Amino acid sequence: MADGTESPEYDPTISVGSATVPVTTDVDELSKIAAKIRQARPPRPCVYLTVQDGTLLEAMEINVIEQEKRTTQTSMGLKDVYTVYLVETRTKDGANKALGEESTSLWRRYSEFELLRNYLLVTYSHVVIPPLPEKRATIMWQQLSTVDNFDSEFIERRRTGLEGFLRRVANHHKLCQDKIFHGFLQDENGWKASVNATGFQAKMKILPGSVNVNKQDSRLKSLNAAFRLKKPDKRFEDLKNYCTNLQSNITALLKLRAKLADRLYGIHKIHGNYGRVFSEWSGIEHEMGDGLQSAGHYMDSYKDYIDDFMAEEELIADQLKEYACFADAVRSVCSKQEMLQYEVEKAEEMLASKTQLRDQLQGTAPTKTFSWRGLSSKVFGPETEQVKETKLRQVKDQIQEAEENVTRTQKEAEEFVEEALKEIDAFKKTKTADLKEIFINFSVLQIKIAKRGITTWTNTKECFEKM
Repeated sequence: MADGTESPEYDPTISVGSATVPVTTDVDELSKIAAKIRQARPPRPCVYLTVQDGTLLEAMEINVIEQEKRTTQTSMGLKDVYTVYLVETRTKDGANKALGEESTSLWRRYSEFELLRNYLLVTYSHVVIPPLPEKRATIMWQQLSTVDNFDSEFIERRRTGLEGFLRRVANHHKLCQDKIFHGFLQDENGWKASVNATGFQAKMKILPGSVNVNKQDSRLKSLNAAFRLKKPDKRFEDLKNYCTNLQSNITALLKLRAKLADRLYGIHKIHGNYGRVFSEWSGIEHEMGDGLQSAGHYMDSYKDYIDDFMAEEELIADQLKEYACFADAVRSVCSKQEMLQYEVEKAEEMLASKTQLRDQLQGTAPTKTFSWRGLSSKVFGPETEQVKETKLRQVKDQIQEAEENVTRTQKEAEEFVEEALKEIDAFKKTKTADLKEIFINFSVLQIKIAKRGITTWTNTKECFEKM
């Protein structure tokens, strides 16, 4: 290279767990590689899922099978239009019957999915909680409303995302054991009361990343903790920077993909004009009529088949969007660690302050140049020994409480960090496998589009040759 450094050698392999597979441009080979990755990694939120030992997903099938638009009358006489989703579960043969009924079917609103995620976010703050699909149809890099929130295609994509969310939770070794989550799947009428009875809402105001809470207060507390830390954990600082870069790269990739998809879609659709012209031309050409008519049909096919490919590409884009949202979930874990570390440092400051006050009362540490206690002694005279002993006992009691508080907060922070790092390591492994498969599937799709275009133009060429 120009700077004298050695350029890295190209390694034409993809690592999948402990195995490596060669990179190839053949669509069939790429499909086989994607299949291998699916088998080698933990399950991801799509229709075809394998399960791991010890999770609810191993014993139960969870599906969001359909959606329905409903309208109710509010107390103010206004109409409330919303969408509900049918959540269906079925206990697999040989599974533990303690999980509940063999099969259940109940309707849930999107707000109930939000309530479940908020509960999990508070209760398992060290876990990277899976994100929900977007509530409103937006282009994530512009934050502008693009389609009707009740658009059938958007609702269907959101249904798929909600199903993926439930399956990710059911496949997590801790989240899947939560009774509130089980109630969400099986208890339609009493579930809201049971989740509210946990009292998790009281903790939401101090937890970043939750939904439908005082976000300004939550962000201010998180920022104050981050900026005031004397001893920030570099591991979590690096993780926050990584999440920012990950989200930025995914957003840029989605933006570029959208531009290319719009252009490709337009190119295919404008080819419909070829079909119209060839068909009209065939009416005035007796010898070339059949060839022109056939070529027109191929051009119409070229115009129409792109719709299915673009729908498939949107699903792949949704999987990338999910990981952009996962970055926020990881940052939420980092913010919780900062707040716990901030509490530790405040507790240590309080202990140091009380210790210094004890030493001053005992006369083993110098007093401040100016203090209210010194001013009071000059005005009202020095304190009696009995008063000093009383204050000293009070301070010693406060020191004991402060020491206990330091021990408690340190233990809580250490346990959180230990559990959080394990969860983040597991998330990274899943993320790497998921992104590999997403990019391979995207490559396979582009190859299919190109091959279909080549086939269409080859057939058109044959039509012209036969004229």
